[in-house]
Amino acid sequence: MPKIIISKDKCKGCMLCVYFCSRKSIRMSKGLNDLGVNYAEFEGEDNCLGCCMCAIMCPDCCIEVYKEDAKK
Repeated sequence: MPKIIISKDKCKGCMLCVYFCSRKSIRMSKGLNDLGVNYAEFEGEDNCLGCCMCAIMCPDCCIEVYKEDAKK
């Protein structure tokens, strides 16, 4: 299973990761970060493919994608 970590304090709420996630595994939070904006949250652990499109599209490098080693 892929794991996505989003730095909520760096997120400026542009929503590019939400728009480009083909599996709709990312949503905007109801809470605010230090910048005073709703930040992106990873919610689709069972649904994520680990395609890295969210991390590629993030203009502020707030997203890290980790994949399990398939050899295990």
